[in-house]
Amino acid sequence: MSSAEDLRPADTQPGPGDASAERPTVRTAFVHRAGLDRLSGVYALAALVVLYALWVPDTFLTATTLRTVSANQSVTAIAAMALILPVAAGLFDLSVAATLGVGAVLTVQLQADGRSLAVTLLVVVLTGLGVGLLNSLLVVGVGIDSFIATLGTSSLLSAFAYWITGGNQVILPPGSDLTSFGQGSLLEVPTPVWYVAAVGLILFYVTELTTAGRYAYAVGGNKEAARLIGVRVGRVSVCALLASSLMATVAGVVLAAELGATDPNVGPPYLLPAFSAVLLGATQVKTNGRVNVLGTLLAVALLGTGIYGLQLAGAPTYVSDLFNGAALILAVSLALLAHRRTRR
Repeated sequence: MSSAEDLRPADTQPGPGDASAERPTVRTAFVHRAGLDRLSGVYALAALVVLYALWVPDTFLTATTLRTVSANQSVTAIAAMALILPVAAGLFDLSVAATLGVGAVLTVQLQADGRSLAVTLLVVVLTGLGVGLLNSLLVVGVGIDSFIATLGTSSLLSAFAYWITGGNQVILPPGSDLTSFGQGSLLEVPTPVWYVAAVGLILFYVTELTTAGRYAYAVGGNKEAARLIGVRVGRVSVCALLASSLMATVAGVVLAAELGATDPNVGPPYLLPAFSAVLLGATQVKTNGRVNVLGTLLAVALLGTGIYGLQLAGAPTYVSDLFNGAALILAVSLALLAHRRTRR
């Protein structure tokens, strides 16, 4: 099949010495060698570090800042990773933040009621799996679009969180074993960061090194083609939604352990930064616009550093929403451009 360039007259065809023909090649080679097509987030993160080091050197360039940013972004990182499998499979789980919130309030409430830590964690995990089953029933069983189904589930979970707490703040009892899980440190690294590392390693193994991960990407790439080659699309979708809800409740437990208290409104604010991170991460590390663990964690670090630096500089409280919203728009735009480039 002839291309548009082949149909041009011979005298307009670019020759070997034509600078207009060489320029795109040179530019593409430079972008590839510099890693700008897959590691732009690293350059952006380095630029932010330099900027804040010059802007607020006394407060930014400290070990405390590194520990604070890493600990504060741990819950966001786990919530973002919870979205990777659904997005890879072509689904949107808008209930992930509400599930996180229910996990947090349920954890604190059960501990306040005197339940053991083992019973508390078991109930929270089963609740997360229940949310995943409900989403699966609506999306796979009934056939409701994942965007609509999980949006409805999110509203139900928000009401459930209010019912559990009575609309009030709930505080962990003094001496709760849960506190040490979220407020301690190991080798000078905050404990929540180790949870992020554990979840990230497991998810990286699943998405990059197992058949299940390849099936998820296949379903997200072309559901009908995946079905024709024998992939059980429904089963893949169910597993993705179950994994998402389970990881969201893990994030809720970590949040409860960090704060030592919670309220029914604690979960929803994590929805925007989680989606911003996972979609921005799709433009990093991989060159095909595919969501991935390393790119997501890089995006979380980038967003967290950007927001915290602005807060140290005295920016108003709404700067986090502004930053995350802009990042989400940028992430979707870059993902679309990467997808079009891959198709070409």
